[in-house]
Amino acid sequence: MDYVEAAIWVSGCNLRCPQCQNYSVTYDNTSLALTPQEAASLVVLCHRRYNTRGIAISGGEPALNRRWLIDFFHEVTRHVKPNVRRHLDSNGTLLRPDYIDELVESGCNHIGVEPKCLYVKTYMKITGLNEEGIAREYLETSWKAIEYINENYRDEVYLGIGLVYNKELVTLDEIAEAGKRIAGIDPNIQVTVLDYFPAFRRRNLKRPSVNEMLMVKRVLEEQGLRTVIVQTERGHVGPNARA
Repeated sequence: MDYVEAAIWVSGCNLRCPQCQNYSVTYDNTSLALTPQEAASLVVLCHRRYNTRGIAISGGEPALNRRWLIDFFHEVTRHVKPNVRRHLDSNGTLLRPDYIDELVESGCNHIGVEPKCLYVKTYMKITGLNEEGIAREYLETSWKAIEYINENYRDEVYLGIGLVYNKELVTLDEIAEAGKRIAGIDPNIQVTVLDYFPAFRRRNLKRPSVNEMLMVKRVLEEQGLRTVIVQTERGHVGPNARA
């Protein structure tokens, strides 16, 4: 159970994905706001109670409030052992080098970046962004964040990459090109692919089958990637697992 984490989710996002997979949290406007200290205290308490190997923050998009997020990781780091995983899940659109540096300095040692896809037009379809310039900037920033973390913090930060798949949104050819780009950065980076299912405003989507997701996995592995995990309706399938 090394992968189990005590997690906290924050609301708010700078993307408008029509098929948002966590919309009840992302658009939550009823929960009371917490200070970084209050949020850290709650998630550390959960971590201790269940003896998890890690603590995570996801959303929504946690990186929207930079000062809050940095203070959160400072607080978590002060109250856990050094070997505890302190994990940020982010779309990567705001993770410029100085922000990444500050996160690492605050104790964040596990960063998952989700560029979702490779091409701007696909990104616009997935994220609901209408302005190509903004979409291009966000997508490039997320890919550059991956490169920066790998180049500068390879020995300090565990890096994971998130892609998405649904044949209505992204092609297998684009998945292959994304895999090729990642392999060119480092073939050992963990890549997780979410099977986007009907949710939020896109309930007419059909969830990819297990076989489709296994095909996505094969396509990525054919690009040289060694640690590919795909989400399926039967659970996650990793490098040495079967659905």
